[in-house]
Amino acid sequence: MRFFQTSKHHSFKKSTYVALRWIGILGQLIAVNFVYFFLNSNFDFVTSNLIIFLGVLSNLYLIFIYKKTQLSDRSAFLFLFIDILQLGILLYLSGGIMNPFVIFLLIPSVFSSSNLSFVTNTLLVILTIIIIIFLTFYYQDLPINLNSDLHNNHYFYYSIPTSLIIALVFLNYFAMTFGTQSRLRKEALGKMEEVMAKEHELLSLGGQAAAAAHSLGTPLSTITIISHDLMKQFKGQKDIEKDIELLNSQVDRCNEILKRLTLNPVEEDEFIDKDINIRDYLSEIISSFKEISKKDFILNFDQDSNPKKISKSIEIVYGLRNFIGNANKFAKNNIFVNVKSDSESTEITIEDDGNGYPRDIISKIGEPYLKSNSPNDKSKQGLGLGLFIGKTLLEKNFATVNCRNSKTRGGAEVNIKWKNKELFNI
Repeated sequence: MRFFQTSKHHSFKKSTYVALRWIGILGQLIAVNFVYFFLNSNFDFVTSNLIIFLGVLSNLYLIFIYKKTQLSDRSAFLFLFIDILQLGILLYLSGGIMNPFVIFLLIPSVFSSSNLSFVTNTLLVILTIIIIIFLTFYYQDLPINLNSDLHNNHYFYYSIPTSLIIALVFLNYFAMTFGTQSRLRKEALGKMEEVMAKEHELLSLGGQAAAAAHSLGTPLSTITIISHDLMKQFKGQKDIEKDIELLNSQVDRCNEILKRLTLNPVEEDEFIDKDINIRDYLSEIISSFKEISKKDFILNFDQDSNPKKISKSIEIVYGLRNFIGNANKFAKNNIFVNVKSDSESTEITIEDDGNGYPRDIISKIGEPYLKSNSPNDKSKQGLGLGLFIGKTLLEKNFATVNCRNSKTRGGAEVNIKWKNKELFNI
């Protein structure tokens, strides 16, 4: 793959990574402060805590500013780079390669090896090796004196970085190998389940189509007979004749559809099958909701909306349908869908005039099975899986999804944004 190319397959869960980082930061704080205050050791205490504080800031950035539930390959590399660099500086201030905690340098690259791309993992491994070599020759002394023979015995001293580098390459190689095999197995299993589900669906559709054709045959024939009689009665009245001709054509169309379904239940959905622009995507989705909903859908496009067509993507359709369906479910009267697009990006905003998201779950949106803790909040029912599915599907297709409460409509607001270079290459 190209250098840092955006990928659907290489990412890992943000909440898990954030939790692991908090554990690491807490461990660093305990170690540094314990050695300084309880063991009365002299080292650069202020700088060490400042470096740890930078790790805290980067974790807060992940929680409150980085809104995606999955870390992309590029974002994961940046934060893992920070982790390795931060730990390297702490080790430099406290003994370098002789610090017993140097083993923790291996963790970031090994942690990422089964989830991120080969290029990213290779860069992380190279960075870790460079820091290990640097700490072998440049460091500040440990706050506790060790036997100087350890430094004088070059065979023993240099065996430490050598063993760390070997362990790093070995662990990453096996983690990447097994991670790739695991992804391939999951992908194959998913395709197999998809084929099996399709087969079951076809069997079911075939039976339903035959039953529908049999059941609807009689009423359609009755409509045809009545329309012919009406044509004779209103012969010469052009306006009524046009209506009756339209009725006959629609009956014929129904018969053709039923015939095709009976012979071949695999009817292609033209909407999914063809490449269309984002405006047509939304128009078709909203039309399907208008047939079953009494609420008003207000669709607005800016004048510069990009007319470029997008390759068919069931994931994008399902993702958008989930958010629009959620707005339809909780809106009181109106659902607002706005589209802005220019040469750089395409942005969709979905708003409703309902009660909005409960405050205690806004920061957790994107996780499945969410429920508000407020006993008076009726909107907590149904939240969770729909938002999780929609957010995951769209983020998998390179969108940035932000959920919040609307400042103008009063209800929930979902902002979905793509970079055009990624959207049009899906």
